[in-house]
Amino acid sequence: MQVLTRPPQIQPGYEPPSPTRLTHARRRGPSPVMFISAGVTLIIILAAAVFFAVLPHIRTHAADAVNMNCNLIVPPDPLTAQGLATPYQLVGVNNGPCHEANPNQAAFVQAAVIDPATGQTSVYDPLVIDQGTQPAAAPVMPKLPQGAIVGIWFGFNGNNLTLQNNQGSLQQGNCVNGVNDSIFGQFAYCNAPAFFQAANQAIQAGKLTVPALGMGKDGKPCPSVRDFSIVDQDQSDNVTTTYLVAANGQTAQMDAANAAAMQNTQAQVNGSDNRLLDVAVDGALGCTPMMAPDLANPGNMATALPLNELQAAAQQAAPLALVPAGDPMVLLNNNPNLGKVNAYRLGVDQPAAQNLDMASTTTYCQNLVAIAPQRLALDMNLTQNRPSPDAAAANNLFTFLAQRFATTFGANGLNCQGLLKMDSPVTVQRDANGVAISAKINGAQGGNNGGGGNDGATTPNCTVNGTAMAKCTGTTMINEQPCNFNFADNTVAITCNAANGQGGDAGKNG
Repeated sequence: MQVLTRPPQIQPGYEPPSPTRLTHARRRGPSPVMFISAGVTLIIILAAAVFFAVLPHIRTHAADAVNMNCNLIVPPDPLTAQGLATPYQLVGVNNGPCHEANPNQAAFVQAAVIDPATGQTSVYDPLVIDQGTQPAAAPVMPKLPQGAIVGIWFGFNGNNLTLQNNQGSLQQGNCVNGVNDSIFGQFAYCNAPAFFQAANQAIQAGKLTVPALGMGKDGKPCPSVRDFSIVDQDQSDNVTTTYLVAANGQTAQMDAANAAAMQNTQAQVNGSDNRLLDVAVDGALGCTPMMAPDLANPGNMATALPLNELQAAAQQAAPLALVPAGDPMVLLNNNPNLGKVNAYRLGVDQPAAQNLDMASTTTYCQNLVAIAPQRLALDMNLTQNRPSPDAAAANNLFTFLAQRFATTFGANGLNCQGLLKMDSPVTVQRDANGVAISAKINGAQGGNNGGGGNDGATTPNCTVNGTAMAKCTGTTMINEQPCNFNFADNTVAITCNAANGQGGDAGKNG
């Protein structure tokens, strides 16, 4: 077994310690995006009961019964067509077996391919099976263009996934699992920098066009994976890969042929920031992620982690969310480590930080609080009737995002609460099973009476100099003066405090 460090090349003769010594401060929890101005405290109560996909790595109640730390055997020549079509093998080490059919242990692989001559990109999701077993259906052999450059990314629904060498596969694939005996956790990559370099050159040459983010149903630009309304304590992690699981536990690629031929199957999905955006949030906002042809499913398009990062890099407006030093996946012995920050960033095409101040978690938290809560409040009417990505975590998409934000903000996340010396603007209420069923948000108002409807549907929302004011209530700046908004009796009252000895009246807006 080998664990690769940055740069993306194995050091000859390097053998890491047993996986039990590989450190990673992990947990996954909520990471919402919601906050509003101070001054008015309002309550958002939601109670929908629609569910949709599973993000197993957010669950904890089933984790005690299974081994949450697994190894993934990388096949020889992983960057070739044959290597892509050879199943990866999941294996447990020391703490019990690992099974791909178990949603809490499932590992996922996603590859992207670019033809440097044309700029054409495509996606291929290699299969993962249990060690010593056979796939339920043979993987599709991808057809790669001559000179193709392949990048591979990994996701995991457990805690720590260690890439395991097989006949030199890690060196052949330029694989990176972490640094200095400290793995990232759920994330790893092979040859990602080479893929992104080729893709960025194709973009600059006009061979590859990155689509605009578009406008959402809320009137705002659609978010990307580097938008502070989307990120959590460990952004840009995991993939959008989906597998089919047969009743006997064997797995197969998710494609039209397998879906038609196999009976009694279940979809196995990766609990992923990328999937949350591409499926749940984009679906609620009417947005469309960047996609490319799926080499395993001819005639169909697919989303992918690297495509999300390319679109974010090209289209996301400032401030950009980049992996911060406090991200649990980039801590080394529970301390910030610049080398690990940059090793992770390298795998998702983010600029390297020259020092830890350039990856400041405090600054990250400030942007999170300034941006995420307003978007969450603005989008509440679009998300509260959408199914939760994890029925064990929340009862709808809105409460899922709210509990996700609260966890990220708290001491077990990025500790924004301690860094900013302020309480979380989001308080989540849970039922007896720990499922988030409502949220109380300082400065925002809205909710429903148990059916998903907005109890203040006749109350307007305001936009002031580009700042969204949910239900025209809260505080924002006008002409460099703090102004308080309050809606009552079909009138928006605006009161602005005097600044530098000069008073001002911003008037009224209805």
